[in-house]
Amino acid sequence: MIKPKHELTHARHDPAHCLAPGLFRSLKKGDRKKLKLDITYYFGAEALRFVGFEPLGADDMRLLQGIVAMAGPNGILLTPDPETPAGKQLRLFLEPRFDAVEQDALVVRQTLPKLLEEIGLTDGGDNIKALRDSLIRMSNVTVIAIKDGAQKAQASSHLMTHLFDETDGRLWVALNPRVTEAVMGRRPHTRIDMTEVRALQTDPARLMHQRLCGWIDPGKSGRVELDTLCGYVWPDVATNANTMKTRRQAARKALAELVALRWAVHEYAKGKFEIIRPAMSAPELP
Repeated sequence: MIKPKHELTHARHDPAHCLAPGLFRSLKKGDRKKLKLDITYYFGAEALRFVGFEPLGADDMRLLQGIVAMAGPNGILLTPDPETPAGKQLRLFLEPRFDAVEQDALVVRQTLPKLLEEIGLTDGGDNIKALRDSLIRMSNVTVIAIKDGAQKAQASSHLMTHLFDETDGRLWVALNPRVTEAVMGRRPHTRIDMTEVRALQTDPARLMHQRLCGWIDPGKSGRVELDTLCGYVWPDVATNANTMKTRRQAARKALAELVALRWAVHEYAKGKFEIIRPAMSAPELP
């Protein structure tokens, strides 16, 4: 079997979207019908509120990583006054408000199989359906930015929006202005290695990986407790001792996945870890 050729080396992601506790989480069967998304994350001088009809899981996070990675070398600028019908439709669906009305967005135009391939999945029918469901879910999430001390929103838009080109079957995805600025280098970004994204096997490892990438730069280290790592995966507090035990075991297994990817993990005290991230193996895009 010939292995697919992956073109993407890394994603330039927005740190706030990577670090917001509970934006992406481990989900059990039925959680999407029972739970909603409504979290607020204070990042620097801003409060970012993410609101959606359904919670977002590791599968949504993984898809967003792939789209953000594609936007780096292949993104099409979507200005406040697009000229094409597709651009106008995407801008309308993005629903920018306040300062976001004047901000650029980035559009990725790609096929569903290629997008799945770049995040390490096959293009089988189940994966295609899951991808479509994820796009709908994330397109219904609103991101609201409020400056510290302000009484009203500074900017607002959907997390992303999308449409299908009926002429050739390609997918168009527009990223919100905040993520766009990170991709384009207009604000600080989090670097996520796509080789690592494709290699991770479990949702806890994937969720921990993005959060760790959000605050540990390549070649640097950080210290964190086991229960904090559990919170990256399960933001709700466990009231049952057996549940907490199971979560800690899963978090330790997730750390082992990172070690297999050349991350260094040292338990310097019981339940306390120093984590060293590998240095960059691929150059940044200009």
